[in-house]
Amino acid sequence: MALNIYDGDDKYYIVGNKFDNNEFNQALVTERRDKYSFPFGDAEIVEIAFSGIYIVYGDMLVKKSRLRIKSFDEPDMVELHFSITGGGIMENYLTNKRLDIKANQHNIIYSPDFDGMAEFSVGGPHKFFEVNFERSRFIDLTGESSTLLKNFADKIMNNRSVELSSENLPISLAMHSCINDIMNCQFTGGLKLLFLQSKCLELLALQAQAFELAAKKTDTSTIRSAYDKDRIYYAREYLLANANHPPCLTELAKVAGINEFKLKQGFKEVFQNTVFGYLSDYKLMRAKELLADSSKNIKNISDELGYSSVQHFSSAFSKKFGVSPGKAR
Repeated sequence: MALNIYDGDDKYYIVGNKFDNNEFNQALVTERRDKYSFPFGDAEIVEIAFSGIYIVYGDMLVKKSRLRIKSFDEPDMVELHFSITGGGIMENYLTNKRLDIKANQHNIIYSPDFDGMAEFSVGGPHKFFEVNFERSRFIDLTGESSTLLKNFADKIMNNRSVELSSENLPISLAMHSCINDIMNCQFTGGLKLLFLQSKCLELLALQAQAFELAAKKTDTSTIRSAYDKDRIYYAREYLLANANHPPCLTELAKVAGINEFKLKQGFKEVFQNTVFGYLSDYKLMRAKELLADSSKNIKNISDELGYSSVQHFSSAFSKKFGVSPGKAR
């Protein structure tokens, strides 16, 4: 989908491509990769269209913090939104809605047209990933699903701009794995179409499940304030940044600025896993990605991820994925 982005002199630049109906609805995969360099920033974007589904992802380096963006007359789509890194604010003047974008968070969004302002941090990398379903297809898919998705579908049938939830949720490791599978898809032809379709539906199911679990939370939640939630997110970022030599729980709690009990309970509430269970899953997901690089041997991967031995790494990998690292290649 194409966006018109305006500079300070009200000159606009087109980012992205406008797919015609034939490309968008055909039962074949159309893929485009483009690099852009403008006065307000640089971007590398991948666009994939097939069977009423449009995938777009990429990296952006923003040079100007505030940008005017317009998008009109595009296919009527429901967006599965994932902000991988970076953050900002999107304000739609047509609906008077403001969307806060934060790193490692996701939501499901329906916004037929956009005319407004985007504000991003300058200099830092911004990585995003989207799966867009044609509105009629999304409604068909969710018609017999969860109550949450059915209620959401009812709202978009009236052309109402709406988010599945007023609050974004953290992207789970299962979602990250699914996103990486899509971006690194090695299939071609009809198998690629089948693979991408299945992964897009998997992402939708994972998102719906996450929001349903969040909706069932009660007042017994440990995380009651925005500050506490921010500290839990910070703890996660610090933990992953030091994944090879992770701090103990006491050290991590001190770094995050909360007590150890709140760290343990809050981490499990937010990420549905213990602190070190999450770290273990993260390292094994990363190992799965590294094994796709034939230039890296298994010992190098084990050392890079901070395992004490190849045997320890192989045992953990086999337990997680049901296959040894060697056979996973």
